[in-house]
Amino acid sequence: MTDNARARKLADRIQVVVAETLDRRIKDPRLGFVTITDARVTGDLREATVFYTVYGDDEERAASAAALESAKGVLRSEVGRQTGVRFTPTLAFVPDALPDNARTIEDLLDKARAKDAEVRQVSTGAAYAGEADPYRKPEDEDDEADTPGSTDKNEGPASA
Repeated sequence: MTDNARARKLADRIQVVVAETLDRRIKDPRLGFVTITDARVTGDLREATVFYTVYGDDEERAASAAALESAKGVLRSEVGRQTGVRFTPTLAFVPDALPDNARTIEDLLDKARAKDAEVRQVSTGAAYAGEADPYRKPEDEDDEADTPGSTDKNEGPASA
């Protein structure tokens, strides 16, 4: 088994090699605007998962997935040539869920902003149910000393 640092370095190198190879050598017309977002390698360095995103609609995503699958052999041989590892890892291409997750979060934030605006609109011109300042304020020190059962600061508790 290898250490995780070596697997991470190999994954980073695979990400760069695949991205450069897609840009320079793969001339498949089905391949759309593909971005390689991440690569992960198993601990035994035998399998690599490459995450990608495609700018466009579902049809372009499906066409790019097919183009990546057909170019898998060329990409694997290029990874083997440029990394110099004893066993070239097999490549698996997985569409990255990050853009979908980001879109979901943006939708939730838009809903929260709309609710905040609604609450702000309802509360405009509203008055407090009680006084504006609901907290008690200490009265003057002279008034405290005159009340029965109060204590002076210099004396102990009042004796009855």
